[in-house]
Amino acid sequence: MVAVIYSDDYLQHQVPYGHPERPARLTAIVQALQTVSWRASIRWLSPNPHRPVEQYLGWVHTRDYLERLSAICAQGGGYLDGDTPVSPASDRVARLALGGWLDGVDWVLDQGETVLVCARPPGHHALPDNGMGFCIFGNAAISALYALKVKHLTRVAILDWDVHHGNGTQAMVETHPNIAFCSLHQAHFYPGTGHPQERGRYNNVLNIPIPAHQDFRVYADLLTTQVLPFLRHFAPQLLIISAGYDALASDPLAQMNLQPQDYGEMTRILQSLNCPLLFGLEGGYHLDSLAQAVVATLDACRLPVPN
Repeated sequence: MVAVIYSDDYLQHQVPYGHPERPARLTAIVQALQTVSWRASIRWLSPNPHRPVEQYLGWVHTRDYLERLSAICAQGGGYLDGDTPVSPASDRVARLALGGWLDGVDWVLDQGETVLVCARPPGHHALPDNGMGFCIFGNAAISALYALKVKHLTRVAILDWDVHHGNGTQAMVETHPNIAFCSLHQAHFYPGTGHPQERGRYNNVLNIPIPAHQDFRVYADLLTTQVLPFLRHFAPQLLIISAGYDALASDPLAQMNLQPQDYGEMTRILQSLNCPLLFGLEGGYHLDSLAQAVVATLDACRLPVPN
């Protein structure tokens, strides 16, 4: 079995017409998963609506930011930056999304099943003192800290394969000796961070900028020659994957050439680490290809782990 954490409440984070990070992203994924031939292998879970997340938000976000976000939403919505709109429900929905990521950590570690957190808004660009790039809370970073502080792990890794560098995640974890962060992202692209010389305080950061228009052969080579050795040396007890699907050739916001099935192959490569996997949705804006890529990811997770 593979588990998917999802709630219709995640659709209530509303964005203006034409904004790419729209609720239809999730409905496309859900509909695709509900129609696959192996749908009986999917365990659907709802996020715990009563999970208190305030203390966890305080691990990485400033009090001023959390209060400002709440105030903007209470006043009917607005913008955190030029790309990041919030609606009246966005603060509540973003907290529920974070709760879904934390529920995913619990499920992966307690039940031993791979989990996809099918939630929005995404999080890997969110900074300690503001949202940016469609993102509100640092879901991946908080989840890694939760695994350390609450679940008592000693080593957690985050792999960000979104086409954009996870600048917010890196800012939140690069000074933590028990968290490794690795990012594969399009070079010279939004948000302009993620340079190879950024190594983290404990040599715990690996940034791999990739020139535009590359295909799976490049990604596979980088995963096997750079990412796997980095992660094996760190020996994580949990791998959190910031699973953006905007490196697809069809994606309107980037210039990479991956195909949906390539995400299944990347997942199989990562399975060779033999550690629990938690996938959390980040980007991906072509609805059909996004849904197909998520299907390929979970299809790989339900099959035997390669030797």
